[in-house]
Amino acid sequence: MSASPPSAVERVAAAYARNAEADRPEAWISLRPEADALAEAAEIDRRVAAGERLPLAGTVAAVKDNIDVAGFATTAGSPAFAFVPEADAPAVARLRAAGTVVLGKTNLDQFATGLVGTRSPYGAVRGAWDPTRISGGSSSGSAVLTALGVVDIALGTDTAGSGRVPAALNGIVGVKPTVGLVPTTGVVPACRTIDCVTVFARGLALAREAAELMSGPDGVDPIARADVPAPPPAARPVVAIPTPEHLEGLAEGWSDAFRGVVARLAASGVDVVEVDIAPLLEAATLLYGGAFVAERTAAVGEFIQTHRGLIGTDLDPTVAGIVLAGAEAKAVDYFRDRERLERLGLEGLRRLEGTVALLTPTTTWHPTLEQVAADPVGANARMGRFTNFANLLDRSALAVPAGVVDGKPFGVMLTGAPFADRTLAQLAERVVAPPVDLLVVGAHLRGQPLNHQLVAAGGTFVAEVRTASEYRLFALATTPPKPGLVRVADGGSAIEGEVWRLPAAGFGGFVAALPEPMGIGSARLADGSTVAGFLCESVALDGARDITEFGGWRGFRASLA
Repeated sequence: MSASPPSAVERVAAAYARNAEADRPEAWISLRPEADALAEAAEIDRRVAAGERLPLAGTVAAVKDNIDVAGFATTAGSPAFAFVPEADAPAVARLRAAGTVVLGKTNLDQFATGLVGTRSPYGAVRGAWDPTRISGGSSSGSAVLTALGVVDIALGTDTAGSGRVPAALNGIVGVKPTVGLVPTTGVVPACRTIDCVTVFARGLALAREAAELMSGPDGVDPIARADVPAPPPAARPVVAIPTPEHLEGLAEGWSDAFRGVVARLAASGVDVVEVDIAPLLEAATLLYGGAFVAERTAAVGEFIQTHRGLIGTDLDPTVAGIVLAGAEAKAVDYFRDRERLERLGLEGLRRLEGTVALLTPTTTWHPTLEQVAADPVGANARMGRFTNFANLLDRSALAVPAGVVDGKPFGVMLTGAPFADRTLAQLAERVVAPPVDLLVVGAHLRGQPLNHQLVAAGGTFVAEVRTASEYRLFALATTPPKPGLVRVADGGSAIEGEVWRLPAAGFGGFVAALPEPMGIGSARLADGSTVAGFLCESVALDGARDITEFGGWRGFRASLA
């Protein structure tokens, strides 16, 4: 199967069409006019045609609205805070220089304070797979727009887990580089010394490519640092997992799903050892439960204090309470907590000696919007059990989708030493099963009523194709209307369709939800290759109309119009 990647213009047009179809207006704070984005895309196509190498050409991106993008207001989730920057943040500028087109700025937990995605005057961002559940925060809009296939890449930030928790809850990849690898110049700080710019994508390779392109000191951010090459991983690496008591309280079915991931990792040639990570989990509590929260006060406390009259309207009450509480911390509290953190970190990391990474569930549960509204602080606290310590202790980390439980995504996280980012990516490839290419010929085609199911499962469009000349197509009596593809011994014809690429976890959940009489089998394409494809049971063809003469589902539907 051969296909050219979409041009930048084609991808931008598809992104705006998908955005209208996805219907998640709360995920955006500002969206660029389509004509403006198309003009930039046309210039990228011209440069590529002239021979310029732009590694991200043909991709589109969204940016969390605490990161500067020239021409857009930076709100950090507060209309009163908004200002218009003169230039892109370096992270954004480097992606645009590589050829991606930025479509707009995304919603977030205000001032990047929260892991739920509901703390915003622009509205709570609903989950990509189940709109009754939270998206996760604070990088909520970025994660959801990536999961729904509107954008290919989205930038978030991560202080307590905001680049990882939303990835897990929406079935995508979230890369949190080592602190300082990506400059935070042009980022509204949450906790300046431990903030990270992060990347969401539906695939690990693209997420890592974007992270690499953004990395490197910019000469402005005093915390930015150059990468330090990690030693090559051992032939048989050792990965730690928590002892059972630290996996208690997970959402129903998640413990079993985690054990399945551990088994898959072990089968790939990794030694797995149980480690008591109690010191790391205790260190995690200091991020909000100690004097370190004063760094949030230093960042935006003066603004909130000056605008106290806006609490409850422009300013989220939970965020304001957290930020203003940091003013109570004294210098002596900070130094005591600093020493406690260092001792906990020393002991926790000592227990991980000899391992290359710690594997955990990314988070502990996926609450509904109602559950978070009923207990905003308590619900949020449960989200960061395994994420909160990473930046405090200078860890690299990434989150990847690892299965589907009860129709919703389950994700795991690998956490490692500073500058172990590439090693974690290599390990993650063992966790993430190979993607599956799937042929669709009817209601799951782009623009058709069930296409959203493919996108929600993490699917990415690959190519328009034709089958080998050994199939017939029938219009079934279903709601919504859909065709049935049947292989025949003779009298067959080539049928138009599309190939979509799905992550293994998303493919499994997608197939499990297929209604009868549809099933998945092996389909042969015109170029001789085979992919998974929708095939129909013959029992469903009684009374069905043979529509092979139209060449495909779109041709048939056009004839009806």
